[in-house]
Amino acid sequence: MPTDTTQIITRIAEIIINELKLEDVTPETFEADLDLVDEVGIDSMDLATIALVIRDEFGIRIDEDDYPKLTTVRIIAEYISNKLAENE
Repeated sequence: MPTDTTQIITRIAEIIINELKLEDVTPETFEADLDLVDEVGIDSMDLATIALVIRDEFGIRIDEDDYPKLTTVRIIAEYISNKLAENE
């Protein structure tokens, strides 16, 4: 399981690319600061699906109230890092 922020960012990008079936983008070229709703076009259903995959992958609980805050891959990675730190 990825532990540092760079690895987490790459894994989140992979999850988003796979779940949304994005073409012409790789985890390495996925901009971590893109707004997922405004610039990538993720809707609430996509975000819920991605949150479930992240929950299973990283073994963390993501509160539904937190979904609106998870606007970029970098923010999601920081959120995951904080949750993992709480669980240690």
